[in-house]
Amino acid sequence: MQYARIGLLTSILGLIVAIALFPFSAPLLRWARTITRGVPASSLNSTSTITTSKLHSKLYSTMPRTPVYFLSHGGPNIMEDYSHPAYSKLQEIGKEITEKVKPKAVVVFSAHWQASPNTIEVNTAELTDLIYDYYGFPDHYYKIKYPNIGSKDIASRVLAALKTSNIDAKGVSRGLDHGVFAPFTVAFNPKTNPLNVPLVQVSLFDSDDADQHYRLGEAMQGLREEGILVIVSGMAVHNLRDMWKAMQQPAPMPYSISFDAALKEAVEQKEAMAGLLRRSDARRAHPSFEHLLPIHIGAGAAGSDDGKQLWTLPQGSMSWAQFRFGEVGNVTA
Repeated sequence: MQYARIGLLTSILGLIVAIALFPFSAPLLRWARTITRGVPASSLNSTSTITTSKLHSKLYSTMPRTPVYFLSHGGPNIMEDYSHPAYSKLQEIGKEITEKVKPKAVVVFSAHWQASPNTIEVNTAELTDLIYDYYGFPDHYYKIKYPNIGSKDIASRVLAALKTSNIDAKGVSRGLDHGVFAPFTVAFNPKTNPLNVPLVQVSLFDSDDADQHYRLGEAMQGLREEGILVIVSGMAVHNLRDMWKAMQQPAPMPYSISFDAALKEAVEQKEAMAGLLRRSDARRAHPSFEHLLPIHIGAGAAGSDDGKQLWTLPQGSMSWAQFRFGEVGNVTA
């Protein structure tokens, strides 16, 4: 009888404590989740409201956080350049993504879409045509199709994440440019290795501000916790002005080698990323920076995850380096 009274008293006290603490349960769980994931406490102010039950399930979830990929995409001819070493490397990365990462959706940034200096654009359309943003190629290059379906839900998540990070953004209807469909056709061949998940493209800023693009990437970090894969597409070295001159030489241009090495060091040591744009060889490697800035978005989206060069090939006035931030199957709980 004495133990029964004690048990009853304990239950009543527990109920009183639970009622008293109920208003604070969600913030406490948000704090706990922040500690387990290593998120700065300052980001709590931007945490979207989630029910206590969902926070509880996320706190103990073992869902892998997706990695982040930087693809050097080349020109549209990569889709048919079967003997080029980059072709097989893009195929390997594509297989890794479809067979091991298995994302629920993909958010992609391409060097070929710059919106405005202070506003980001997000494709909210589900069905759009491709944008053949190149010239001088055989006619069939302007009839290429890459099957893709957007997602209003994923696009709205991206817009919400940008708003939370105080980044101006708006939804638009826009097709995929070749910075997406060219490498994706190789990596995710519709017949042999289809991606089969929603694909949402997001713009860059129309600026050369590396820190601004890094913050853009930071806004995407939370999407990775939901199984959404972030891919950024550019080129490690990209100088079209020297392309014909470089083709007449047996060795890569000196800046292709030096900048490629500097990019690898910056990504893998997570230092001096913004300093890449101030290097003496930067404007030779990138006469304009739109093909370099996606790597800064990728680094921002990676957060504390380490970067790794998967493969590289300085070639002429270009470099085909491919990078991944984070490991495949990295558990976040």
